[in-house]
Amino acid sequence: MSLVDLVMPKMGESIMEATILKWHKKVGDSVKMDETVLEIATDKVDSEVPSTAEGIIAEILFKENDVVPVGTVIVRVNSGAAGASAPVQAPAAVEKEAAPAPIPAPVVAAAPIAAPVTTNTSGSNKFYSPLVLNIASSEGVSMSELENIAGSGNEGRVTKKDILNYVAARKSGSMPAPVAATPTPSAAPASTVPVSAPTTITANYGGANVEIIEMDRMRKMIADHMVRSKATSPHVTSFTEADVTNIVNWRNKAKSIFEKKYQEKITFTPIFIEAVVNAIKKYPMINCSLDGNNIILKKDINIGMAAALPTGNLIVPVIKNADTKNLFGLTKEVNSLANNARNNKLKPDDTQGGTFTLTNVGTFGSLMGTPIINQPQVAILAVGSIKKRPMVLETEHGDVIAIRHMMYLSLSYDHRVVDGSLGASFLTEVANELERFDGNREI
Repeated sequence: MSLVDLVMPKMGESIMEATILKWHKKVGDSVKMDETVLEIATDKVDSEVPSTAEGIIAEILFKENDVVPVGTVIVRVNSGAAGASAPVQAPAAVEKEAAPAPIPAPVVAAAPIAAPVTTNTSGSNKFYSPLVLNIASSEGVSMSELENIAGSGNEGRVTKKDILNYVAARKSGSMPAPVAATPTPSAAPASTVPVSAPTTITANYGGANVEIIEMDRMRKMIADHMVRSKATSPHVTSFTEADVTNIVNWRNKAKSIFEKKYQEKITFTPIFIEAVVNAIKKYPMINCSLDGNNIILKKDINIGMAAALPTGNLIVPVIKNADTKNLFGLTKEVNSLANNARNNKLKPDDTQGGTFTLTNVGTFGSLMGTPIINQPQVAILAVGSIKKRPMVLETEHGDVIAIRHMMYLSLSYDHRVVDGSLGASFLTEVANELERFDGNREI
């Protein structure tokens, strides 16, 4: 008989830790190879962790809601006890260091959701994980305080233990509590910053007939990501419209043939992504991010697309190297990612590495929108619903009024990097790409 260690898996390049949501097994339970042992959550998606051995669960080292670094042993399996009777020993308790009450799971993400960000305040380039940022927010630790905490992690990174020790010392009176800073006009009101919902509601609602609904974990993550994005990037939004009549007519006649030929349903999304990719090739500065005073120009074109989850929340899976795929390849990947999102089967890597995001607000009936940038990207495009409208067309015989399929497009961009000329030129090019679509294109 031998013990096999099951470790917290690495869920992506930027993900350093995960939260245990639910144990499917307990000590003494038998487990088969690849059978789900527990569910975990990162700041991207929820995932199941399968067993890497067959046998009996001998030891569980963490509880639900514990935040565990990747590579840490979380459970041990007795691989030689598959046919033996279950042991009667109780679960081994893991001795924890004296620390304040545990802080709830991280509430950072994006709606889309982006990788943990590098907080750059007052010229600092320190990295803070979503969990550390959430603890700092909920405990009223300012960024200036956070920057002065000596980190014990890799390259001086502030860990969960560091921030909890700091909070504990501050509460015990070992150091003075910070004076609340006066909010600046660009800062989000304190009431909009998501923190763990209290177990007892003490706010006075004036006797109104209300229902208190606590945000779920994903909604907290989205809320926090949106607030931080607005606080990070000075948003500017430009608008234009495009005549997509050729696209609508082509899709109407091609969709049944396309599905029969490729076994895939074609929507407007891959066509829009194709237009975005072609525009990025002409205006590559849209495909970048900002690190302090350095502009990081991305050579890969990875397009994120907002997709709805069963809960109604949105997530942004990413089509990697979209510029290398034809319309069929884009269609297949769009359908696969959207289907996995609807069925909660997205993997953490599916939501990472995006360099530009497309969101279709027209799906919900909106004519246009002012989307919030998916950090650390510098731009996001929203396409509205397609409507028939009378339009003036120029012909060789003079101007005529015709019924056309029209769609509004809006581009929100980070004005630190993208000025109005670049933003408007890129948006116009996307519209031109859509209007130049060949209505006689081969399927």
